[in-house]
Amino acid sequence: MDHSRAPVLEALQAFRDRGDVVYGPPGHKQGRGADPRVVQLLGEGVFASDVLTLNGLDDRRESQGVVSQAEDLMADAVGARKAFFSTCGSSLSVKAAMISVAGPGEKLLISRNAHKSVIAGVIVSGIEPVWVHPHFDADLHLAHPPEPADVRRALEANPDAKGMLLISPTDWGTCADIAGVARVCHEFGVPLIVDEAWGAHLPFHPDLPAWGVDAGADVVVTSVHKMGGAIEQSSVFHLQGDLVDPDVLKEREDLLGTTSSSALVYLTLDGWRRHMVEQGEELLSAALRRAERVRAAVEGIEGLELMGREVVRPQGAFDLDPLALTIDVRPLGISGYQAGDWLRATCHVDVGSADACRIGVRLTHADDDATEALLVRSLQRLAAEAGDLERQPATRLPRPGSLEMENAMTPREAFFGRVEQVPIAEAVGRVVAELVSPYPPGVPVLAPGEVVSRDVVDYLTSGVAAGMLVPDAADPSMETLRVVAR
Repeated sequence: MDHSRAPVLEALQAFRDRGDVVYGPPGHKQGRGADPRVVQLLGEGVFASDVLTLNGLDDRRESQGVVSQAEDLMADAVGARKAFFSTCGSSLSVKAAMISVAGPGEKLLISRNAHKSVIAGVIVSGIEPVWVHPHFDADLHLAHPPEPADVRRALEANPDAKGMLLISPTDWGTCADIAGVARVCHEFGVPLIVDEAWGAHLPFHPDLPAWGVDAGADVVVTSVHKMGGAIEQSSVFHLQGDLVDPDVLKEREDLLGTTSSSALVYLTLDGWRRHMVEQGEELLSAALRRAERVRAAVEGIEGLELMGREVVRPQGAFDLDPLALTIDVRPLGISGYQAGDWLRATCHVDVGSADACRIGVRLTHADDDATEALLVRSLQRLAAEAGDLERQPATRLPRPGSLEMENAMTPREAFFGRVEQVPIAEAVGRVVAELVSPYPPGVPVLAPGEVVSRDVVDYLTSGVAAGMLVPDAADPSMETLRVVAR
């Protein structure tokens, strides 16, 4: 296919060349009615590019197939059978993938380190989740992806399961053995969905971890805004093989998706694909060299412990994205929350993730010498000045296995059932009825239907005191918890 083309961008140029005047949405009419103060901040191009797909970039019959052409080019670029653009982020795409594989009351194997959007998909759809627990690293206090043997045991115990949903890479850059898990799933005749939100860059360089489609997954969801060059909410789900019907996948996406899709997302997805096909390997090679330099610099900073390939081992990670830098700050006597807050306030450096132990930083093809130098300089300052930070109460970190809680009912039953708000100390032994997801990264510590343990209560209450944010809980202070009424 001709990857020098960008059908959506070409359609926007044609729209501008024609000089069309629109008598429908959006109401700002390509910026004419926008507040000049907003235009001054955002730029005229944002509003001028905010055009309807139908009767804007294409006619009402979609006779030019502008978006479908762009999707076909995306599929060809990454080796997928089909690709579908989503303008509601992978939070929607992963839900569409899930309900394309399993329906209400049907079982779906799900890695328990899934993002809250996956749990939300379970609640909305009525799917019965079978949790496949990740491997908890007691030293680092983080979870590595499940292994093929874990998936095999789950399928043997649940032969009626309709498929598996795997998360790779994780929020900290560790990757699963996608090929091994895919082989197990296919042996049982069920599809594998990979939530590869952090892996949009993986198809475009041979020295990066295996891309889900190349590794045999049936549906792969990517968030291009995370590691790619498209704007926020840009997502693509990719399909291969014949275990998932492309018409069903498209229908399910249409069921959940917006009828007012953003042309801005389509435009940047189209342009990013062209950019990667033409220059991706060169750009990512430069990013990998930059990451090597940053890693070497961080390893030379006393008090910072950089996670490296020592985690690639049995019961650990299968691979590691070298562009993800996971930095343990506990030797400095501070938490990751403190480190992230200090870097933002003092150095104007915003980290991607932070928890009780560490911060997470990701480099992309967009970084340059200036951002590289700023990051290293800021981490050096953090190490030098951490002694001046106020010491906070320690987070009572959970023991290995303590987050593998008993399930008393399905997430949907608990979430929509009769509930009550109780003091969190009284919630031990009760069935939680809400999502409790420290954010970022947004992986629920508690999912509806799970029986609350003392270890989890201690972790959450001490974590909030140390700076943990739990924005989705009814009571973010964690003084109370929503549980199923007796």
